[in-house]
Amino acid sequence: MLNDIKIERHSIGVQYKPFIIAEMSGNHNKSIDRALAIIDAAADAGAQAIKLQTYTAETITIEATGGLFDINDQNSLWKGNNLFKLYKDAYTPWEWHPILFEHARKRKLVIFSTPFDESAVDFLEELNVAAYKVASFENNHFPLLRKIASTGKPVIMSTGLSTLAGLDASVKTLRDAGCKELILLKCTSTYPASPLNTNLNTIPVMSKIFDCHVGLSDHTLGIGVPIAAIALGARVIEKHFTLSRADGGVDSAFSLETNELKALVEESSRAFDSLGKVFIGILEAEKNSLRFKRSIYIVNDIKEGDLFTEDNTKIIRPGDGLDTSFYELIIGKKSKFNIKRGTPLSSDLIL
Repeated sequence: MLNDIKIERHSIGVQYKPFIIAEMSGNHNKSIDRALAIIDAAADAGAQAIKLQTYTAETITIEATGGLFDINDQNSLWKGNNLFKLYKDAYTPWEWHPILFEHARKRKLVIFSTPFDESAVDFLEELNVAAYKVASFENNHFPLLRKIASTGKPVIMSTGLSTLAGLDASVKTLRDAGCKELILLKCTSTYPASPLNTNLNTIPVMSKIFDCHVGLSDHTLGIGVPIAAIALGARVIEKHFTLSRADGGVDSAFSLETNELKALVEESSRAFDSLGKVFIGILEAEKNSLRFKRSIYIVNDIKEGDLFTEDNTKIIRPGDGLDTSFYELIIGKKSKFNIKRGTPLSSDLIL
């Protein structure tokens, strides 16, 4: 059995309810007041955690144009943007972090972040971050992985854009550098993602291969995909979150709104509760409903000595008569007494 992982006051494991992470990303739209409101909305919706991204444009790329520095993919949400400009617009100012951390903790949310370079790890350590997230685009950044692992904090790593060999190298790098608590997130790195490309059946297989918990970082629209993931063992669910998609923002198009996040929290809990245990039989809670199963009843008045026939007996509801498996056996047998229509047949009525 996989070991439980503790992130602050929350235990993560197959026997615990899902840990729901609301990813703020750049949906603050350059407003710290909006960032604080996103934290409040996530807390009100019942999420367990809020996640930031800690980088600057300079720590991800360089200020350059042409080639792949410009986003020209016709299907991209960010078509027409330049990488440096996009990250400049989307980043969360580092001076906001202490304020956001303090506010999230007041709201009883776990707050942590995705660092995009080693200096971000040093900065987050000063804030006593509870865990680290590794983005799919960074899971081959081995110096960063070693830096994160060296902190001894739990690591949650997305697995998008990875071959099995590449993922094995990333996991080995983390573990060799000191990572003891690792959670992988099945991830499809398209924005938004299609359920057809999500391949949730990978979750239990990946968990077995890497001997760790596997959750889901989900970029599909709605909450159906993460609910399905819970049935396959996911206990960490990450979804991008915004106050309103209509307000725009770099990730708003595939982000949940407050009512949707609340629904995800509630339905995740229901999905987890429904898994239960392996059981075939009649539950204690079902016993009152046994009355509505079919049984053998007298449907026409019978006199003492009359034969039970298909005309005077029938398999009907309710269920307090003789079990239906005896029906063929009682046909042709004699009645011990006069029996009125509507009487449940019992063995003591049969001669």
